[in-house]
Amino acid sequence: MDRFSSTTLFPDTLAGTRDDLTEQLTIIWEQIKAPLIVPLLRIAVVLCLLMSILLFIERVYMGIVITLVKIFGRKPDKRYKWESLKDDVEIGNSCYPMVLVQIPMYNEKEVYQLSIGAACGLSWPSDRIIIQVLDDSTDPIIKNLVSMECQRWASKGIDIKYEIRDNRNGYKAGALKEGLKHPYVKQCDYVAIFDADFQPEPDFLWRTIPFLVHNPQLGLVQARWKFVNADECLMTRMQEMSLDYHFTVEQEVGSSTYAFFGFNGTAGVWRIAALEEAGGWKDRTTVEDMDLAVRASLKGWKFLYLSALKVKNELPSTFKAYRYQQHRWSCGPANLFRKMFMEIIRNKKVSLWKKIHVIYSFFFVRKVVAHIVTFVFYCVVLPATVLVPEVEVPKWGAVYIPSIITILNAVGTPRSLHLIIFWILFENVMSLHRTKATFIGLLEAGRVNEWIVTEKLGDVLKMKSASKAVKKPRFRFGDRLLLLELATGAYLFFCGCYDVAFGKNHYFLYLFIQAFAFFIIGFGHIGTFVPNS
Repeated sequence: MDRFSSTTLFPDTLAGTRDDLTEQLTIIWEQIKAPLIVPLLRIAVVLCLLMSILLFIERVYMGIVITLVKIFGRKPDKRYKWESLKDDVEIGNSCYPMVLVQIPMYNEKEVYQLSIGAACGLSWPSDRIIIQVLDDSTDPIIKNLVSMECQRWASKGIDIKYEIRDNRNGYKAGALKEGLKHPYVKQCDYVAIFDADFQPEPDFLWRTIPFLVHNPQLGLVQARWKFVNADECLMTRMQEMSLDYHFTVEQEVGSSTYAFFGFNGTAGVWRIAALEEAGGWKDRTTVEDMDLAVRASLKGWKFLYLSALKVKNELPSTFKAYRYQQHRWSCGPANLFRKMFMEIIRNKKVSLWKKIHVIYSFFFVRKVVAHIVTFVFYCVVLPATVLVPEVEVPKWGAVYIPSIITILNAVGTPRSLHLIIFWILFENVMSLHRTKATFIGLLEAGRVNEWIVTEKLGDVLKMKSASKAVKKPRFRFGDRLLLLELATGAYLFFCGCYDVAFGKNHYFLYLFIQAFAFFIIGFGHIGTFVPNS
């Protein structure tokens, strides 16, 4: 304790008015660096290296599995029984199961016609399918438009139900839960769910329902997302790279090994019996889809992912919408992990290996470690070693491991490999929000249950860039200046300058480029609608 006495920390030389502020700060820094900063930074480096190793092992494992699946793996119709459903002359269409199609929406002015039209265009015996539009819109004009669209399809002979609530309790989960309570749902065996911007192909049900009919152990069949606006701008290309890895690798590996993966909340078909046995929809987190999937898996139900079946949908094409989406997708899983950890441990219906897979691989590494290590290590700890040369990061941890992880992540989108540098910079910036959201979820802090519907533009996408050139948006301080990004960018820039002047680690090029990326987004100049090649 003597080392931290006031005489040591604040020597008499600081009292002299002749010493300028810079010299005083330098003296304080030198006094606290050795006994406090260096040990703490070394601990942080060790923890970050451990997390990097965990993430590296997970990525390599999934890379090996997906390679084996692609080379030797059997297709879904070989792993599970699949036979096309045929007419029965005696009982007619009664041989086909009754299917409910749910479309939850909230003020979806730009896309409601697309989703309703696609659902009503699904090929299935007309007397064996019910379209259910769950409209939580608060705008009376949009409500009226959606209602009229449902009436238009009903006049064509489509069995379509327009359902509204007098509140938004539970948000999407609440709407889906209420939708299943209607009397006509009791006759349904399966429920297909599509968000308001999703447009399934007419043969969607013919390619999914037979798996559920012929394999009673299957509770869910999930299709892949196909992004209609991936080429809209550079930001949507970055999103495509991240999500393609999820669908190409994570979902496929989960389906092929443990018959478990996270339900994507849309473009999937549930066996209603499995949904009910799992306890139905719950609104305790912002990832009601993942919550349901985990509970159903713990009941012993298996899931099947069909990578060849793609459903068109839309990526967020404004940075504000993307930030809200990523907050929900990062905060929700972390919060669900906190709530379900002991429930998974105590479960007796699934094997020990599956429990380990769900807790360690699915939740801890992918939903917690992956977010935290990206920001804390590459945007905080690594730059800090420039200011504290006594602490060194081994080259394998600073260069080799992240390079391999990046390559394994990027292989899901071969057409965008030339954009990998931009993707790395963008992902590092987004890791700031994901890390913050992850801690909010783990600690159940402030915005843990914040639910903001992702803005969809639909056909307006083609007109938006032209209108932007004519109409100048009003400058709003909170919308355009992102203080956390600017602060992080300033920190990285300072570390880069220090490295140029005094450093030994020679990270200055990375620091300056990454700082520039934070500044670009921090000043609101992401260039959302800038077209790219």
